Amino acid sequence: MKKLPIGIQTFRTIIEEDFAYVDKTGIASDLIENGRYYFISRPRRFGKSLFLDTLSEIFKGTKELFKGLEIYDKWDWETKYPVIRISFGIGDFSCAEGIQKRISFLLKESCRQNGLPVPPDDYSLMQLIIDLNEATGQQVVILIDEYDKPILDNITDIERATIARTVLRDFYGSIKECDEYIRFVFLTGVSKFSKMNLFSGLNNLEDITLKKEYATIAGYTQHDLETVFAEHLKNADMEMVKKWYNGYNYFGPALYNPFDILLFISNSCDFRSYWWETGNPAFLVEKLKEQKFYIPDLENLMVEEKTLSSFDVEKIDLIALLWQTGYLTFDKKLNLPGLVRYKMKVPNLEVRSSLGGLFLNYFTDLSGTSVAKEVEAIEAMLEQNPDKIRDALYSLFAAIPYANYANNIIANYEGYYSSVIYAFFTALGFDITAEDITNKGRIDLTVKTDDSIYIIEFKVDSEEPAIHQITERGYSEKYLSEGKKIFILGINFSSQEKNISDFQWEQIA
Repeated sequence: MKKLPIGIQTFRTIIEEDFAYVDKTGIASDLIENGRYYFISRPRRFGKSLFLDTLSEIFKGTKELFKGLEIYDKWDWETKYPVIRISFGIGDFSCAEGIQKRISFLLKESCRQNGLPVPPDDYSLMQLIIDLNEATGQQVVILIDEYDKPILDNITDIERATIARTVLRDFYGSIKECDEYIRFVFLTGVSKFSKMNLFSGLNNLEDITLKKEYATIAGYTQHDLETVFAEHLKNADMEMVKKWYNGYNYFGPALYNPFDILLFISNSCDFRSYWWETGNPAFLVEKLKEQKFYIPDLENLMVEEKTLSSFDVEKIDLIALLWQTGYLTFDKKLNLPGLVRYKMKVPNLEVRSSLGGLFLNYFTDLSGTSVAKEVEAIEAMLEQNPDKIRDALYSLFAAIPYANYANNIIANYEGYYSSVIYAFFTALGFDITAEDITNKGRIDLTVKTDDSIYIIEFKVDSEEPAIHQITERGYSEKYLSEGKKIFILGINFSSQEKNISDFQWEQIA
């Protein structure tokens, strides 16, 4: 079996040392042939850097690296272009000086790599483009990786983020002034910041983030797993692999995050949250504190196109941020008269359970102490014991520090109690559906195990037992044909007691 390219973003290394490689050169060829200025947004660790390095080797004309790949017979290898590589993957971006220091280093390094003399500290991107054109007689290729990281590193501090945006706007502004010297430009990042506020007139930058023909520019498809990684995965439960890691949708084949798959194989096909563990999104908690949001709505979001595209330092929409960073993806696109809407979803079990844990810790402030309660609930679910489920949930709410209530978390979240329950069951890793649609209404929450289904309804400060709504509307009828045991749970909460005031259950089938 070929070696796994874990953490390797250098195309030459992957080819020369015979690592497993998913051929993206056909997509690269199409890009180069059909345009000059491109931008794409993809979540972190999705393969963007490797694709940029592949483009670099193509333009440098290193023909020997591409033998047997799709682009090999489509490219003029005799013509070689000077390449400027810019990456903001590392650096201290907490102030303007730190960003300028990184820019100065990158420009000097590009001079070194292209055989130009070491420039002064105030050397500009515009001057580098002109100098390379004059030195080689060829137009210049500019490849920029993680273009937005100096802003994202300061996303919870508007003043710092604004400073970072200003510095980057001035830097990227050089590109639009040098069109005659430029052969190709490609920018990658996690977020889609406003062209108006960041690129300052670079209006010919084509955003291919949602273009179907470029959907698989980064990430692995099911076909890739069944071919390139077939030997590595021959003993894996492929249905569970799909459930855990598949699901990213850019209107082409569903995608896997490459980092997840490579680490999954490397760890003897052990199911874990590999991608999530490399970068806990603490900024989400900060944004939750600022924006009121009912967490179960994550499963049935419908958003307008402008919600996802109008994103900037002064206006950071939580849904847009969740999508751009990979915690939400598209379910489907709805073309309505005069309006485009997207139905969103959480991509897979890894993200769903990890987000549930993150939100649970925020709502309850229990951190690691919730683990014992989660184990207790899992055992209760698998034992099909609703009384033990009640005890686990009662214990969960009883353990929430009073400060969480005193600090007005409930005031900020109308659906606080149901959000806690949703986050709790989500963190357990079960198959859940929030706002589960039936022909007679919406079930607050449905939780499935391998052999049972739990239909759950919530009410706060209500004298009517919550279970009555389930029975009166026949919510269980939807699942009678599945052949599983069905339990209905009605949970009433008291905002005065800050806990469950009534818990009734029945077994329907």
